[in-house]
Amino acid sequence: MRACFGGSDVYLRGILCVMLGLGCGAAAARAQDVPEFRSLFASGDADVKTPAKALFGAAASPAPLAAEAIGSYSRGCLAGAVALPVNGRNWQVMRLSRNRNWGHPRLIAYLERLADDARAIGWPGLLVGDMAQPRGGPMLTGHSSHQIGLDADIWLTPMPDRRLSRSERENMSAVSMLRDPLNVDRDVWTPTHTRLIGLAASYREVERIFVHPAIKQALCDQAGRDRTWLSKVRPWWGHYYHFHVRITCPRGSPGCKGQKEVAGGDGCGAELDGWFQTLLEAERDRRESEHAPAARPLTLADLPNDCRTVLASGGGVARVAKPAIADKPAGPPPPRLQFGARRETAPFGFGD
Repeated sequence: MRACFGGSDVYLRGILCVMLGLGCGAAAARAQDVPEFRSLFASGDADVKTPAKALFGAAASPAPLAAEAIGSYSRGCLAGAVALPVNGRNWQVMRLSRNRNWGHPRLIAYLERLADDARAIGWPGLLVGDMAQPRGGPMLTGHSSHQIGLDADIWLTPMPDRRLSRSERENMSAVSMLRDPLNVDRDVWTPTHTRLIGLAASYREVERIFVHPAIKQALCDQAGRDRTWLSKVRPWWGHYYHFHVRITCPRGSPGCKGQKEVAGGDGCGAELDGWFQTLLEAERDRRESEHAPAARPLTLADLPNDCRTVLASGGGVARVAKPAIADKPAGPPPPRLQFGARRETAPFGFGD
């Protein structure tokens, strides 16, 4: 590491190692031969000019360091990541071309345990979507979080009883759970979906689970007597074909910044009503929350200092990636609201 980080040009030499995909000494030696990098670093403020997603998106393998989640879920990076195997006894990883099946070892252990335990409640297996990049950090496309290896998207489509081909994993669409923006589709949503999310939330290490507000309402209606897990399940935009699991900061990650504990209550009352009111207003204005003006891309200056070390450690870094193609959505766009539709409560119960 000292070959990369020595003298007054600590940051310059480390980042050149990353951007050129060379050995540390060779990167520094060749910097003067690459005009675009000369101009980039001339002012000494490359850490505020280069989008961090281009640097982290170029990493093809994890940083060979002890496992550590660094920073916060939407502003950080990951050392010592482990890949979830693309095929497991009770799971399959989707969208393999994205190389986003990486996480902290604690997340990997959680997903493997959940996949096994889910069989007992009648769920045939997990289809796992985006987790994190090999070194975490901001992603080239999609997701403002998923940066420190503690987040995972799990499809609400059950795993088929066969191994999917690589082509199927790239092109298969997840199934939307919505009939309209205010209601789940009772032809596709089942009590087993509620059992799955209830199981996923039941583990001590789970900090949050994010679902669409209409799905949260269905969970509130079907939860039955044991409602302790509902407080962890929070409504959030876009989560209508998958649910997003977030686990707590693990031991050995002193720089990890978790979220506050969820206040008491199941989140099924006035708080949830407010989300539906926001949905109605968005529909009337013919705009969705994700159409808000894009924020300035994060740079290395916005991330913890240790993320520079994560980027420059070991090999496995390609040339700087370019976000030329946006993510292909896993599922169809959410249905538009037909005015006059009202929020309904699901008629079937679970756990009574």
